[in-house]
This record gives sequence, structure tokens and C-alpha cells, in this order.
Amino acid sequence: MATYCLTVARLQLALGQGVRRLHVSAAFNAKAKVSMSRFEPSNFVNYEKLNENVNIVRKRLNRPLTLSEKIVYGHLDDPVGQDIARGRTYLRLRPDRVAMQDATAQMAMLQFISSGLPQVAVPSTIHCDHLIEAQIGGAKDLARAKDINAEVYNFLASAGAKYGVGFWKPGSGIIHQIILENYAYPGVLLIGTDSHTPNGGGLGSICIGVGGADAVDVMAGIPWELKCPNVIGVKLTGKLSGWTSPKDVILKVAGILTVKGGTGAIVEYHGPGVDSISCTGQREGGLLTYRPLWVLGMATICNMGAEIGATTSVFPYNHRMKTYLEKTGRGGHPGNVSQMLKPHINGPFTPDLAHPMADIGATAVKNGWPLQVKVGLIGSCTNSSYEDMGRSASVAKQALDKGLKCKAAFTITPGSEQIRATIERDGYSKILGDVGGMVLANACGPCIGQWDRRDVKKGEKNTIVTSYNRNFTARNDANPATHAFVASPEIVTALAIAGTLDFNPEVDYLTAANGEKFKLKPPSADELPKLDFDPGQDTYQHPPAEGGSKLRVDVSPTSTRLQLLEPFDKWAGGDLEDLQILIKVSGQRIIWGLFRRGKCTTDHISAAGPWLKFRGHLDNISNNMLIGAVNIENDGVNKIKNQLTGEYGGVPDVARHYKANGLSWVVVGDDNYGEGSSREHAALEPRHLGGRCIIVKSFARIHETNLKKQGMLPLTFQNPADYDKIRPDDKISIKGLATFAPGKPLSTVVKHSDGTKDEFQLNHTFNETQIEWFQAGSALNRMKELQ
Repeated sequence: MATYCLTVARLQLALGQGVRRLHVSAAFNAKAKVSMSRFEPSNFVNYEKLNENVNIVRKRLNRPLTLSEKIVYGHLDDPVGQDIARGRTYLRLRPDRVAMQDATAQMAMLQFISSGLPQVAVPSTIHCDHLIEAQIGGAKDLARAKDINAEVYNFLASAGAKYGVGFWKPGSGIIHQIILENYAYPGVLLIGTDSHTPNGGGLGSICIGVGGADAVDVMAGIPWELKCPNVIGVKLTGKLSGWTSPKDVILKVAGILTVKGGTGAIVEYHGPGVDSISCTGQREGGLLTYRPLWVLGMATICNMGAEIGATTSVFPYNHRMKTYLEKTGRGGHPGNVSQMLKPHINGPFTPDLAHPMADIGATAVKNGWPLQVKVGLIGSCTNSSYEDMGRSASVAKQALDKGLKCKAAFTITPGSEQIRATIERDGYSKILGDVGGMVLANACGPCIGQWDRRDVKKGEKNTIVTSYNRNFTARNDANPATHAFVASPEIVTALAIAGTLDFNPEVDYLTAANGEKFKLKPPSADELPKLDFDPGQDTYQHPPAEGGSKLRVDVSPTSTRLQLLEPFDKWAGGDLEDLQILIKVSGQRIIWGLFRRGKCTTDHISAAGPWLKFRGHLDNISNNMLIGAVNIENDGVNKIKNQLTGEYGGVPDVARHYKANGLSWVVVGDDNYGEGSSREHAALEPRHLGGRCIIVKSFARIHETNLKKQGMLPLTFQNPADYDKIRPDDKISIKGLATFAPGKPLSTVVKHSDGTKDEFQLNHTFNETQIEWFQAGSALNRMKELQ
């Protein structure tokens, strides 16, 4: 029996040859003009310019380039003069396009409106996928969302029309699937206002998640800054078989690298396992299909690279990408660990807690995790391809043939209108419905907390299994007692049928309606539809050909959903004196039987779910600031002491009281602060409510940049042990701002309530441009100064 193995290593300078070199050279040397998408026939991919830039950089560095370096350096604003040093210098890049999902597009477009510019400078799109709540089924949920969110949808549609931004209407599908079907292609550099934008790496693209302010820079025609990424190589060998899927590759990698192991790096997948050819082999007298990595499987792996903190992930171009591009109407585009891969399931409460399926039952019993699976949920941007749905339907059909239905509730989220229409035409939807599933709207839904769940009470301990990408505490259903596990769609389907977490479909038996014992066979399905894709309904709104200068974008001053932005105040010119500690986030704690180091994700800083409705209204959304963070003083959530009154209150309430009394404040946190979503609201809210500085042991990449963009000071302890010196009632002064410079630490004086004090150094990663953002009060303020 063939096995599938992976090897993870830091790529050194010698890499960049073979298949990976062919990938970009074939694209960059293309002679024919190729449109950027079918919606933009007059915008062409400038491969000639990319190739020219790559040749300049290769000659300057005098070494081969890896695949990701070719694409990234090919988009340099100044390939001749740019200082290039992995992990150290900031690159100034010219991305090809911008994509924004509706929850983050609101603030991005509000910021773009504030810039005063008439049109976007690069092709850009808005995708309505985040504001649709899963409740009773796809069509009714969509109609309800259109009614509830009419004000926001109208704003986004009219702003898109005025400023030249394409608009994908609600019901179109999830942003990442739409990008894969229409906008990703080998060699493109795309930024998106969602942390799972790297999904596009499955088509040989460099797609990077950013905050809205970064998107505004690119839409304004300003070079975009990115710290020069390190490169991590993952070599794949062998072939996938049986119950093992591409999802298991990234689940295993997450277990190896952890949630911050990829920070500051691009993950490049390579090796014969990427381009292996399908064949059949014998096992136990039956046929066993060996499968190559298909495009949507590669996209799944890249998508969940966000869960290891990677800047992005990418696969080399191969014939499977060529086939997918043709099927979607784009045929013109040209430290080692080695383990046998088995089906995995990761969780609960963190996506890097990896378990082989053979072990999860015993592990769950040992830790007291509920074995009964209450709900199985498949789909989302991570796993909603045609083949994902087909393999899940393959499992479901076997159960139906034996007279069984799901013991757990079961939901299916199509990734796009194209996928929904195609799986309905080809019968997959009927099979999944017959086994007990409910097809939800083409949207993010429960994956981002848009789930009106009613089968358990808040605080009730229970288990759900999803094919999503994240499983942080309370993320999916706002219930902190829900144990969420992540697996492949076929494993989720099998567990929903069995109804228990300790069912391993590779070895365990089910009981048919007639009492017969049977095993599920490894699922199989077509990679792409034999009849091509059914596009379904047309849900795209083109920007008007004549431009939008005569159009208006209205925002009511009494709206609770939308609010025009006011500029933040500039730096006053001196040190920041006597900042009050607002909250010191707990460094470690026990969560439902798991010892976890202190997590303060963007879900903790700015919760999603029901709060998504306020993403266009900064003052209202700020009422969720840090309400999920754990206070080290009392292990409480959203319960901190107001040092002016001596009373305890919610974090946003205390922050507002400090601001009203002219008292600026600081947050102190632990490792990987701000991991997770790209949402810039987690940076905007602290700034809006009077915050000046965030001091932690380390930051997640996107959140650190978002804080800088809004005029905040993200600082790290030079000595991580200094975290323990800070008490919840301290006052902190930040010294050295008059001589603030790249590479030069700032100092701090910590005054304790007992009259003693501590002094130590704080590091930062600001470059000269970013220091100008801080001094101007925000990157947007600085943009206006330069106009």
C-alpha cells in the first residue's frame, strides 16, 4: 500500500529549481495577452514586467529564487533599489488586485471614501458572504439576510459603483471560492481583507490576507508594504488513498508547526506528491483509488495555512491547475519531520491540536470531551469544492443504501452559487439532504459564527465536528462549552452518520437497518464535473462603464449600521506618560480540561457572530472590544476594575470612562496576540476608545500591521519575563518617542500602586514609513497629508 508523507523544512538559498522554476517561467514567458478575468477583458496580466523584475532581482542576489520569491519579487515597486533580506526588510509591492468580504469591506470603503480619491487604482471586488446567518435553510436565510442587511448591501453596491469596485451580491458564494473560480491564476499577487485569502495559493497565486487599511493603500495606488517573508518548504511524497484527504495534510502540518510556527513565512509545497498521477491498487480484494492533489485540495491546504500564522502558502503550477483553469473559463493562462499521513481530526478550541482518527476516541475519554456528536457541518471556504461535496455524498449514499441516516444534525454550506447549482444538478444535494442534511446559503455561515443555533443552551457541554478552518472557543455558535473539532468533509460526514466522536471509518463498523454490520468504503468522486460547471444565477454587478463620478453614496447620520469616519488625533510630540493598564490578558489557563497558553485572538478582541451587523459603525462595534479576553486579575471575561472609580465593569465601558476623563490606556498580552481573522476592527476599536499602546510577548502578523495603520504602538517585551512584572493596576510610560527610529528599542517605566517601579526595554518593528503613520495619527491621515 502506498503512503503519503510530508517533510517540513526551512528552505535555504539552494531551492527554487525543477518543477517550481517551470511554474513561473512558463507563465512569465507567455507571449499572448491574457485578461485578468472574464469581467475585465481590457485589463491584462503583465507577465513581461514580472519576468523583467525577477531577472533583475535574481542577478542582484546572485542565487536561484524559490517560487514564492519569484512571484513576490516580480511585483516589487523598485526591483533595482529595493533592499531584500528575508525576515528583516520591508518590501514595497504592487499587487494586481484587491478583494474584500462584506464585513471588512464596510470599513475599507469608508476609509477609501475618507481618502477623497475618485476611483480605485487596481481591479477590486466586494463579496457579500459574511452577513448571512444560518437558521432554517439556504433560500429563506438568504431572503432574511437581504432584508436585515439592506442598508449595508445598498451602501456597498453604491460605493462599488461610484468608485469602480465590482460587487458580488449576497448569495454569490464565499469570497475565497469566487476568487478561485474567477480571479486567481499562476503568478498573481492578490491581497484580500480576510485572513483566509491564501486559499488562492491552490492555483499558484500569492494571495495574502490584510486589514482594510492595507486594501485602501493598494486601491489608492500606493505601494503596499510587506516584511520580506521567510520561506518554509513542505515536501510531499507518495499518494493520497482511502480516507486520507488534502485536509489531513494541513491538519498534520498544523500539529507540527503550531498556530505561530509559520509566522512571517510563506509555505511552499513541493515534491512528487504534488503532481502524482492517479492509479489503482489492490487492498483486501477490492479496488483502492490513489489520488493526486487536486486544485481545490491544494486550496484547502493553503487556506488553513492561516492557522499556523503563515503569510500565505502556494503550490507550483501543474496540469491539474491547467484543467481547472480551462473548466472555469480561463484556459489562456499558461528542521525535518517525516510522518506517514493518516486521517486526522484537530481540536478542540485550537486548530493545532492534532489527533489521528485512530486515537481521538481514547483521547476524548481521557480528557472528558463529549463523545456524542451533536452537529456535523461541511462546506465553508476551506472545503466546499465539487469533489469535497462528491466525496461526502459518496459516504452518505453508502449509509442510505443500508437504511441509515445521520444520528447528528448535519449542515452543508456550498462555497459559491456555481457549486450550489452544480451539485444540485448532479444529484449530490439530494443525497446529502436524504441522509439528513440541510443545505445552507452560499455564505460563510456557522464557520464565522453566523449560526442561530438552538439545539443546545449556552454553557451546555457538547461536541460538533466541522470541515471549517478555525475552532476557537465559542467561534461557531457563541457557546464557550462547545468542543469544536476540524476534519475533512468525508470524515465529518461519517461522524455525523455514526453520531459519535470515537468512530473511525477506517476500521469501525456501522449497523444497517436490517441489523447487518458493515464498514464504509473509502469515498470517491469526480474532481471536476463531467458536464462542466453550472454557473447558476448571475450575481455579479459590474462597475458602470461610464464611471461613478455622478453617483452618490449616502450614509444616514442616525444609522446604527454605518458611520462615516473621523480622523484620529495626531501624536502630540512627546512621550506617552502614565498610561493606565486597561487589562492584562491572562498568560495561561485551563479551558474545559485543556491547559492552554494564553490565547487572545481577534475573536477575543472583536467578536464576530451577532456583532457583524455593526462592522460599518465604529462606535457601535467598539462595544465588543476585548469582551472575550481573560483578565489575569480574576480569570473573568469582560470584568475589569475601573481604577478611577474602584468598581468593576465591562472592558468597553471602562475604556469609555477612561477616554471621557482624558486617561489614555494600554493593553498587556501574551504570545501570538491577535492571531486569527484579519479584522482591522480589533485595531480600530482600541484606538477609538482611547488606547495608545499594546504590549505583548509576540504579535500575529496581520494584527500588528493593523495596529500600526491606526496609529497605535504595538510593542513587544525585549525580555518576555518582563510580562510578569506588570500588575493590573499599574501605570506605564513609553519613553524615547522623540527619537523613535527603526531598530531602536523604546523604554518603559512601570509605576506600581505601592510606590515602586520597574524599567525595561520594549522592541518594535516599525520602519520609517510606519513611524510617519504613528506621528500623523494613522496611515490614512498620512495619506491625506501627502495628497
